[in-house]
Amino acid sequence: MPIKDWSRYPPDWKEISRAIRYERAGNCCEGSPAYPDCRARNGESHPVTGSRVVLTVAHLDHNPAHCEPDNLRAWCQRCHVTYDAK
Repeated sequence: MPIKDWSRYPPDWKEISRAIRYERAGNCCEGSPAYPDCRARNGESHPVTGSRVVLTVAHLDHNPAHCEPDNLRAWCQRCHVTYDAK
């Protein structure tokens, strides 16, 4: 879901996001419930959609203030948008 109110995120969100995307996920999608085997690489063409992958960090509970690692996932656009569609 698009970020509309950055004040709901912790001041160190950029560092948290970077750690999830690069350190934990290795710059690849971690796979979502809809696409558990997705491992699309950031900056490359998505193997299914063909679009350039922009790796994002999703909050599983949709709460930007809840930034515990078990609530966060590094996802490509396809995984993130599909999860947020509900």
